[in-house]
Amino acid sequence: MRLATKTAFITGGNSGIGLATARLFIAEGANVAITGRNQATLDAAAAELGPKALALRADITDEAATQAAIAATVERFGGLDIVFANAGISGATPVGQTAAATFDGILRTNLTGVFLTVQAAAPHLRAGGSIVLVGSVHAELGAPGMAAYAASKAGIRAMTRVLASELSPRGIRVNGVTPGATRTPIWDNRAPTPEAFAVLEARMVRAVPLGRISEAEEIAQAVLFLASDDAANITAAEIVVDGGLTGAPGGAPIYRA
Repeated sequence: MRLATKTAFITGGNSGIGLATARLFIAEGANVAITGRNQATLDAAAAELGPKALALRADITDEAATQAAIAATVERFGGLDIVFANAGISGATPVGQTAAATFDGILRTNLTGVFLTVQAAAPHLRAGGSIVLVGSVHAELGAPGMAAYAASKAGIRAMTRVLASELSPRGIRVNGVTPGATRTPIWDNRAPTPEAFAVLEARMVRAVPLGRISEAEEIAQAVLFLASDDAANITAAEIVVDGGLTGAPGGAPIYRA
């Protein structure tokens, strides 16, 4: 097992990529603390994950709550080896139709909240620890109406490199995972029914060379690699899991004869 004796802290671990990663980490031997804002989904995740998991209600925009969740994790498991700063939100911010509070809210969660998570966890991370941040293909795509979300994820890409440099004297590695479209609840606001999501998915996959979106478990596998000792000499790197969307766009179905 690749994470035996290790302890991981996962924000947004009550659904989607975070929950898939928590499952995988536990299967690989880790103790795992997960955070989230929704008590019902936290309780359901805790029941599924079993005794090696600790579920804590915390909003990453609340610095005191994040610090308390880290402290509870350390008290329960004795330290930290892995931080997966996964929690984030999406939302459209079109020019001429966006309130400052809406724009700031996305940046506060997706960028500032990630930094505050790392800052709270850093004193408790053991030498040789691993931090994994979540970016997005939106940092490159230039999708209309997504200015705040894209800016927040471009900021994550830059911050990954800064933190990797800053924490390298302690042997702590900082890397990023960049998903493309992935089957998670983040789409619920745009496609609230299975039928609506099927229509959205069919449109999205036309731009993906491999012809499909990712499953949360596939992103979790990339996170596992970066969190484990298999990546012991990898830092300031980025693994893109997008079916070729950003790296080989000319191979997408939309461009085929």
